Amino acid sequence: MKQRMLGTSGVDVSAVGLGCMGMSEFYGGSDEASSIAVLHHALDRGVTFWDTADMYGSGHNERLIGRALRGRRDEVVLATKFAIVRAPDGEFQGISGRPEYVKQACDASLERLGVDHIDLYYQHRVDPEVPIEDTVGAMAELVQAGKVRALGLSEAAADTLRRAVSVHPIAALQSEYSLWSRDLEDDILPACRELGIGLVAYSPLGRGFLSGAIRSPDDLAENDWRRMNPRFQGEAFEKNLELVRRIEDIAGAKGCTPAQLALAWVLAQGDDIVPIPGTRRAERLDENVAAIGIPLGEDELAEIDAVIPRDMAVGSRYPEEMMSLLNG
Repeated sequence: MKQRMLGTSGVDVSAVGLGCMGMSEFYGGSDEASSIAVLHHALDRGVTFWDTADMYGSGHNERLIGRALRGRRDEVVLATKFAIVRAPDGEFQGISGRPEYVKQACDASLERLGVDHIDLYYQHRVDPEVPIEDTVGAMAELVQAGKVRALGLSEAAADTLRRAVSVHPIAALQSEYSLWSRDLEDDILPACRELGIGLVAYSPLGRGFLSGAIRSPDDLAENDWRRMNPRFQGEAFEKNLELVRRIEDIAGAKGCTPAQLALAWVLAQGDDIVPIPGTRRAERLDENVAAIGIPLGEDELAEIDAVIPRDMAVGSRYPEEMMSLLNG
């Protein structure tokens, strides 16, 4: 497995990571035993950069990861997140970047994960009511205490990144980035490179849509969160299938799957970018790993840009009520 450094942080991770959210919530039903089997398979394939969060399954995902880590903790670069507050019954209660909450959340995550430190600790969403300097200051104290190795932010704006690094180095920004979500190329990705911050790209397969495996909303379980996503609804869904068909055409000519082409494109955007596709199936994980060996030359990247313009996707990437939490 090839390695990539998160910006200039000195933290090396597998070139393709694993997003673990869907093993607990949002994408339909899941099975703990099979999820742990996939996590162990990931380790055997060298996919050692795992991403979770305290809000995934209201703590279930961290506990799941903790069980999978037993006896193999040293093999994993473990990332988790705080700030999206949920009640025990799962109800969403808002965003918190309050310094006292930062420390409480970290201790709770450490207990659920069953570890003595977190390798990369993100603020999941920026709290508009708390200066980022205060939040990052509290996160920095976790580094000083040995509970956290490196700090990250998620869905933060360029100015927020600049303010954050004035307090403590930021190893990574986690944001959505794929062939159908490229808005951060304008200001945020250049700011990351200016500041030496790596980009961790979540949903690099467009929540599975870009793989070509979803041809109808009926392919999704009734409790699948994607049914509420504007890009998966009505006329937008049908128009976005044209984007998938173009990916399929290019992938066919390249001799790879659509998912592999989409991941290879993200990987080709810079060595400071690490995609973290999620999956609950070992064969899909193997397919994703194989994308590392698919080179895309400048002519091929230019062709992809021409055939799949960056503004081609129809619909916002989250429901309207959630869009205000992005790029804080």
